[in-house]
Amino acid sequence: MVATTLKAWRGASERDRLLQFIQPGLIGLIDGTISTLAPIFAAAYLAGSHAALFVGLAAALGAAISMGMSEALSDDGELTGRGTSTARGIITGVATFLGGTFHALPFLINDLGTALAVAYGVVGIELLVIAWVRQRYLEVPLARSLIQVTFGGVIVALVGVLVGHA
Repeated sequence: MVATTLKAWRGASERDRLLQFIQPGLIGLIDGTISTLAPIFAAAYLAGSHAALFVGLAAALGAAISMGMSEALSDDGELTGRGTSTARGIITGVATFLGGTFHALPFLINDLGTALAVAYGVVGIELLVIAWVRQRYLEVPLARSLIQVTFGGVIVALVGVLVGHA
């Protein structure tokens, strides 16, 4: 599957790369990063690092399955030219899992304060990567992209913090 995907990437036009690879990956990365913030941070404040780690991994896996299926079932690619549904579903699912997992991993650190500080830093890096990909492939100005993705991330993280302190 990886070899087939790489071959398809190399043979695709710039537009097809955007529609068939970049866009599904970006959708997954954004969803995985942002949608898992609230449950991870709520769990951290309510129950500590260990709980946040496992809630984060469960949220990332659940989101990856849901997003992968949603992308695969939403369009078979025939009408829109967006590529095969299976490939897009896998790309979206993997990107969603990665986006949701990276900021859960700091909760391997037992000290909650340290884990939270590292996790917030990781989220910042994730949001920068998302903004860069949007700038590079979608030609969204970097400053505007940073504002948009940071705004979304802050809102969802705040929900997690507020629920965690309820």
